[in-house]
Amino acid sequence: MPPRGVSVYPDDLKYTTEHEWVRQPGEHEGSVRIGITDYAQDALGDIVYVSLPEVGDTVEAGGTCGELESTKSVSDVYAPISGEVVARNDTLDATPELVNSDPYGGGWLFEVVPSDAGAYDALLDAASYQATLDA
Repeated sequence: MPPRGVSVYPDDLKYTTEHEWVRQPGEHEGSVRIGITDYAQDALGDIVYVSLPEVGDTVEAGGTCGELESTKSVSDVYAPISGEVVARNDTLDATPELVNSDPYGGGWLFEVVPSDAGAYDALLDAASYQATLDA
């Protein structure tokens, strides 16, 4: 992981302008894994509490589905894709700081089975996401 303040955006992920990433496939059949970007975790500061959707919940793309509380503020988590939540990262209940230390690995948030198979392809690639930050 780069030093704090230096952001990286893996090419194998898709992104949203709200600073969420999406990895395909997730661990569950037909699912995608969702988290926040290095940029977002750095802007938030030290994460101290995570509120995530429950397994079985339905989330709507662009809708609020959770919160991240840091020493600086509380920030909403937005669903990048509509669908049913099939997993949540319960490890974050005890160790929310994983969102800061490993945003693309152990700090993932939840998994969704998309209701629209084409939704993943409509998200931003790494270069397009980087361009939104540079604008």
